[in-house]
Amino acid sequence: MEQKPTFAQKYPALKDIINFLIFAASVAAGTFILNSFVFRSYSVVGGSMENTLHSTDRVIVNRVPVTMAHFSEKEYIPERGQVIVFSNGGNTSATNCDALTDVKDQYIIKRVIAFPGERVTVEDGLLTVYNNEHPDGFNPDEATRKSDTDGPKTTISGNVNIIVPEGELFVAGDNREGSNSYDSRNGLGTIPFCRVIGPVIMRIFPLTGWRFF
Repeated sequence: MEQKPTFAQKYPALKDIINFLIFAASVAAGTFILNSFVFRSYSVVGGSMENTLHSTDRVIVNRVPVTMAHFSEKEYIPERGQVIVFSNGGNTSATNCDALTDVKDQYIIKRVIAFPGERVTVEDGLLTVYNNEHPDGFNPDEATRKSDTDGPKTTISGNVNIIVPEGELFVAGDNREGSNSYDSRNGLGTIPFCRVIGPVIMRIFPLTGWRFF
C-alpha cells in the first residue's frame, strides 16, 4: 500500500516558513525574557560619571537581583557605592513609577550615596552622610574612589542639606563639579526604589576599557 506524503513533504516551502516563524518567535521571546529579568545593556551619554565611565561606554546592568526582589514582593535596594541605572520620572510625582516614558534621558546612570532616613550634606566641597552608625558623618566615597582616574572626582559643587525620604535613594554622578551631573544634589531629587533598573556589573565597550564593577 502506497504511503501518502506528509504535509511537510507536500508543502516544503510552507514548512520552512513555519519553522522560520517559530525560530523568530523563540528569539524574540528569549530576548524579551533576558532584557526584562536577567540583563540589559545601555550606552553612557555625557560625562556625568567621569572618571569611572565616559560617554559612548557600553555597560551591562544586572536585572537578576531586582527580579528576585520583585518576585518576593519586595523592593530592590542597591548597595551604597554601587553604580545603578534607573528610570527618569521627569516631572512626575516622586512616588509615581508608572509614567516613565516620553521624558528626556529616560534612563540615567548614577552612584548610590544614601538611603532613607539618612542626612546628606554638601558643604565647602565636602559630601557627608549622617546616620545612626555614624552620627558625626562619613564620606561615602572613601570605599569607591579607586584612583585619580577611576571613581568619583574629588571636586564637589553644591550646597545640600537633606534627609532622604522613605523608600528613596540619594544618588550622584562621579563628575560633581559645577552642573556636570544632573543628580540628587542638582535638580533631580531623590529616586524611588521602584525606578531602579539594576546595578551596573560590567563595561563591555570600549574593549580596551573592559572591566567588572
